[in-house]
Amino acid sequence: MKPRVEIYDTTLRDGSQGEGINFSAADKLRIAEKLDGFGVPYIEGGWPGSNPKDMEFFKQAARRSWKCARIAAFSMTRRKGVRVEADDLMRQVLEAETPVVTIVGKTWLLHVTEVLRAKPDENLAMIGDTIRFLRDHGKTVFYDAEHSFDGFKDEPDYALATWQAAEKAGAECIVLCDTNGGCLPEEIARITAFAKGRLTAPLGIHTHNDCGLGVANALAGIQAGAVQVQGTINGYGERTGNCNLTSVIPILAFKLGLSPVPASSLRRLKELSQFVDEIANLRHNPREPWVGQTAFAHKGGMHVHAIERVARSYEHVDPAAVGNCRRVLVSDMSGRTNILIKAEELGFKLSADTPELKTVLARIKELEGEGYEYEAAEASLALLIERILKRRESPFAVEAYHVSMRRAGPDRICEATVKVRVGDRRAHTVAEGDGPVNALDAALRMALVTFFPRLAEVRLTDYKVRILDSGTGTAAKTRVLIESSDGRRDWGTVGLNENIIEASLQALVDSIEFALTKK
Repeated sequence: MKPRVEIYDTTLRDGSQGEGINFSAADKLRIAEKLDGFGVPYIEGGWPGSNPKDMEFFKQAARRSWKCARIAAFSMTRRKGVRVEADDLMRQVLEAETPVVTIVGKTWLLHVTEVLRAKPDENLAMIGDTIRFLRDHGKTVFYDAEHSFDGFKDEPDYALATWQAAEKAGAECIVLCDTNGGCLPEEIARITAFAKGRLTAPLGIHTHNDCGLGVANALAGIQAGAVQVQGTINGYGERTGNCNLTSVIPILAFKLGLSPVPASSLRRLKELSQFVDEIANLRHNPREPWVGQTAFAHKGGMHVHAIERVARSYEHVDPAAVGNCRRVLVSDMSGRTNILIKAEELGFKLSADTPELKTVLARIKELEGEGYEYEAAEASLALLIERILKRRESPFAVEAYHVSMRRAGPDRICEATVKVRVGDRRAHTVAEGDGPVNALDAALRMALVTFFPRLAEVRLTDYKVRILDSGTGTAAKTRVLIESSDGRRDWGTVGLNENIIEASLQALVDSIEFALTKK
């Protein structure tokens, strides 16, 4: 058996404290089920009594059967001057009916005297009383030692005394917390090693990312002896976030030879990351290590040439090991290998001897120099290659268009007129929209849907505008990126012009033309 580090997920509690994140009870249940299926052994559901959503989550969670996860409720030590049996916090924790309870208490003497306004000995009693009470009620108790590292640096003897009080009361894991996220890995490792030498209870590590070191500090704690790591999916959390489990999990598995989750789950890591982002209604971070869209994207011609021969020359692991995939980008930095690999991805059979290859490469570099960008517009790239190879002509042509806005009482109406030609037939349509691009999109597809019925399934899903040379004022070039979908596949197209409507039309035309292709 490989050594094991336990994952304790706090996405539903600590992660939900991040700005812009607001989970419903149903959201929490869906995420918990996903984490359970992934093999996460501990899932912290929230703080009972803090809000109705958390109580509803615990109520629903108690009725469900979990494959491997144990649900944890989070609370704090009993309040100052209140007997533990009479503290409403304890009643609420017991009502949550979770097998695990995680209790947070004060380690830093500054917090004890200035925030709690309690005496040092009273804080120790609060820690011990709470843990013993919950243990007596059959709970597995983890103790989150808040501000462990800052507290230890100020008053090491008192910090140790708080950890020992938790251990003596029966805490099954003492979790050292870098609550302010301001420590360095060397400090984390040194203090964790000290704690391990003075305590017999297992240690955990809980880090925040205020210095960008959340993952590094968690790993430093693990390498110094911690056997539980707390964190959140995608690094959600207060301020700049918590330790990111989508980075920690594969590092433990592939770099340290540990076993944080079942091996079969690792290939679903990217899926898990995207699922949680979707539930949180957040756009997935394309630059996220391991699971981001660009994590295994290669752009430089030298790099692409190398990975074609030996993948590990520029990839530290197989992308498929975490459910990701390699992406070869095409830009003005591309070499012939980039084009060959990307063309193959897009369905073209090219070789180094293909006569048009040099023309394709030169044209891409020329257009990228003008301001076009194909990394997020692979459909436009596919059409560009196809046109150069002269595989086929465009199935339609836009002969004329007009966009206008007019007032109708208190309302503003945007209207677009489009004239298209398909073979020797023509169509002339008018449509209204929420804005000029929406109206133009509607008029264009209305004109073409009678010739190509499948276009009824196509919809525009995203629209981005970038001003490239703002120093030229209103004469600046505008780049438009459009994402489209037909429910089965998604694709991106690009347009460029000094006129934003013209740039939008270019991207729309490419989008519709690509929709009519088989691949």
